Amino acid sequence: MGLAIKKNDTILVVAGKEKGKKGRVLSVMPSDNKLIVEKVNVIKRHMKPSKKYSQGGIIEKEAPIHISNVMLICPRCNKPTKIANITFDDGKKSRVCKKCKEAISQ
Repeated sequence: MGLAIKKNDTILVVAGKEKGKKGRVLSVMPSDNKLIVEKVNVIKRHMKPSKKYSQGGIIEKEAPIHISNVMLICPRCNKPTKIANITFDDGKKSRVCKKCKEAISQ
């Protein structure tokens, strides 16, 4: 079973210390059921200088958040919603908003 939330979707955090924040999904980790959301669950890491972080020091970055703590925001009705997966007669699958019955593109 695939995850209903995908990269570049807009989500709303519905549980945890970041409750109420909205953001865009940067990456999805289906094996861990987690995702990284832009400007949500920001942590500070003390990093030594390396090729990636030439300066080193204290780096702020987003930490993963569990997928059960977020809801997708429908692009059409602009409300947090559950997602239905439907299969058309020609065999194609699509995600559908359960509130407005509109297909969610991706």
